[in-house]
Amino acid sequence: MADFKQNGSVATLHNLNTLPVADLERQLDAFSRRRKITLILPSLYSELQAPALSGILDELSKVSYINHIIIGLDRASEQEFAHAREFFARLPQKHSILWNDGPRLTAIHRQLEEAGLAPKEPGKGRNVWYCIGYCIACQDSDVAALHDCDITTYSKDMLARLVYPVTNPSFPYQFCKGFYPRIAGGKLNGRVTRLLITPLLKAIQKTFGHSDYVEYLQSFRYPLAGEFAMRTAILPDIRIPSDWGLEIGVLSEVWRNLSRHAVCQVDIADAYDHKHQPLSLEDATRGLSRMSTDIAKAIFRKIATDGTVMTQEHFRTLKATYYRCALDLIEMYYNDAVINGLNLDRHAEEKAVELFAANIVEAGHTFLENPMETPFIPNWSRVQSANPDILRHIKEAVEADLS
Repeated sequence: MADFKQNGSVATLHNLNTLPVADLERQLDAFSRRRKITLILPSLYSELQAPALSGILDELSKVSYINHIIIGLDRASEQEFAHAREFFARLPQKHSILWNDGPRLTAIHRQLEEAGLAPKEPGKGRNVWYCIGYCIACQDSDVAALHDCDITTYSKDMLARLVYPVTNPSFPYQFCKGFYPRIAGGKLNGRVTRLLITPLLKAIQKTFGHSDYVEYLQSFRYPLAGEFAMRTAILPDIRIPSDWGLEIGVLSEVWRNLSRHAVCQVDIADAYDHKHQPLSLEDATRGLSRMSTDIAKAIFRKIATDGTVMTQEHFRTLKATYYRCALDLIEMYYNDAVINGLNLDRHAEEKAVELFAANIVEAGHTFLENPMETPFIPNWSRVQSANPDILRHIKEAVEADLS
């Protein structure tokens, strides 16, 4: 049962289970006649072979208020792209597939590389960035939503609750972040949020003093949720990180561009599960190890732009403070798990905290050694300024691939 607590920074829209989702969907059908909704699905080809995505499509096939579905397809050969077209053909809505590894979009990517405007590395950030560009080019959307393609507990109810706050014309919100409890299979999940972000933000406040930005991040119930929706009018000015800091980076851009009164978070599910990343203790370039370093760097870069001075001594203090905060939280998580009949391996939790603590120092060292690092991809306003025809070329390339 959800509560009704408001933190005072970002509006929290709870699920008090007093209104059937069918009523929300009827309202969305009415709203969507004047406020068109696009859904962006960044996907690897390998996800077409997993059961999660097929289940997602089954649910989306029942949704009547979506105007356009944009699928970003990564790591697909020509034969695999042909299979993807057949795979997504079951969708009754208008849908488009960006074959990101195809010759047409690859040529556009090289053109942007020559101009210094392209994403620097492949991955979800680059996929989402091109999907956003295509969405802007289509000019057929007032609201754009995004969620991952590996959600094993997906329901169309999640999408209705996610887009409702930015689609209802009587609401002031321009950006909405989804949240949910990370429980599945009798386990308490969400390790990076629980064991890295929550104690790290507490430690930053203790080490560097109060920060409005850190307070803003702390207000989100699940800041790493990959589900968010926004008015398409703000898309051209949103910068997308190309590394694992995508979700934190988007929240940072929203903080920079919007008033807090235009931002909300909404409870979209009673339980949520997806493909789990390995901790990757042995390889810092993979899994949650890489993710934790990129997220820490994203936060450090942002608080630096607000004027916070950071040195190696600060990062050593931050590590010690983080470690103490994290261990205290593990005790709370364990007790919370026990009273709810969930499993929590305290040894595994502490191993994760030890890894994250080391990565906080490494992220701080990297930040100090390379302060000019810019993982953000240029926003589409800048790209259009440099190349006014680029969005038309992307739209033509996608349509040619699908013809």
